[in-house]
Amino acid sequence: MSKGLDHETLNENVKKVQYAVRGELYLRASELQKEGKKIIFTNVGNPHALGQKPLTFPRQVVALCQAPFLLDDPNVGLVFPADAIARAKHYLSLTSGGLGAYSDSRGLPGVRKEVAEFIERRDGYPSDPELIFLTDGASKGVMQILNSIIRGSSDGILVPVPQYPLYSAAISLYGGSLVPYYLEETANWGLDIKNLRQSVVQARSNGITPRAMVIINPGNPTGQCLSEANLKELLQFCYQENVVLMADEVYQQNIYQDERPFLSARKVLLDMGLPMSKEVQLVSFHTVSKGYWGECGQRGGYFEMTNIPPQTVDEIYKVASISLSPNVPGQIFLGLMVNPPKPGDISYLKFVQEGKSVLESLRRRAHIMTNGFNSCRNVVCNFTEGAMYSFPQIRLPPRAIEAAKKLGKVPDVFYCLKLLEATGISTVPGSGFGQKEG
Repeated sequence: MSKGLDHETLNENVKKVQYAVRGELYLRASELQKEGKKIIFTNVGNPHALGQKPLTFPRQVVALCQAPFLLDDPNVGLVFPADAIARAKHYLSLTSGGLGAYSDSRGLPGVRKEVAEFIERRDGYPSDPELIFLTDGASKGVMQILNSIIRGSSDGILVPVPQYPLYSAAISLYGGSLVPYYLEETANWGLDIKNLRQSVVQARSNGITPRAMVIINPGNPTGQCLSEANLKELLQFCYQENVVLMADEVYQQNIYQDERPFLSARKVLLDMGLPMSKEVQLVSFHTVSKGYWGECGQRGGYFEMTNIPPQTVDEIYKVASISLSPNVPGQIFLGLMVNPPKPGDISYLKFVQEGKSVLESLRRRAHIMTNGFNSCRNVVCNFTEGAMYSFPQIRLPPRAIEAAKKLGKVPDVFYCLKLLEATGISTVPGSGFGQKEG
């Protein structure tokens, strides 16, 4: 007699989930690591694991919040700067019992207020803390929203391809249908609205209703930055098609060129004015895991809702309440990211210098990677304008493709496994991002 957790009786949606950044290659890399081989994991954006140093000021503040007895030590001022001490006291005063106590299921009201003030400074339009939910990294927020939107397999989510596998995995898990729209590699991963409309027509002909559209800006894994004109087109499309726009903006600090600065979808939408600015439903995501912070393990993130009906916000709050509270240290990191030291603060110069050095290093590496790939035979790579990844196209010789097929492997997986065995570099094959055949 079968039991509830026997593999054949599991929820089929769980078995359908594919998550390439922690897939076959990652598992093989972990095996090799156990055997003593040095592995460089580039399969996921995990800056501290690759040697990026944590910023001093946020770690000082969180250290004091985690060990509040240090604040009572008469020598605390010899070890910690006065602005870090003041900020730790500020955050502790926002909690109901320090970092070990649950917060509101949407996050600490004081931190949500700091996020709203950051958004207003960035976009030039006020933001409502009641429409901001703090989450354990942006991924948890994305999953909460997808879970609220998807009602069944006839609900489609438009996702840019190549896509970050979080989206395909979560859509499978919640029983929806992924509707791909392809980015054009030859146009620097640009978006063609005609392609997008074709994807919608095709989905509808298959009985699928597109309910939401994902944009990743800057792109993951493609590294492009959307222009204002691009964003306007996308928002116009969402308005015409009545789809929710999910704006994944977690790489907004990671910009490596000056021609296309980051613009939030929210700012562009509100700039467009009525009727669109009051009609298009938008959910925007951000995190402490990327940028020059790279605090992936702290799991701090938020989403902000624009033009979402109050009853829907209440339903999302109800579901968030099942988890009781997002982790509180992650919320403090988020507060520090959106409200960093200001000019005149003791820690300001050091903080700015540390952040600048991380971003300059990433910018240098974006050029090194792209130039390096383009100097190789049979490899082409668009310049990484933003985010943390380069996405080269590698043209494999016919015999390599034959060898892969003999082993029952997709050619790019075969190549990446060979690369891993030869160099210890763990990557993600293009097929893991849903990239077009060839």
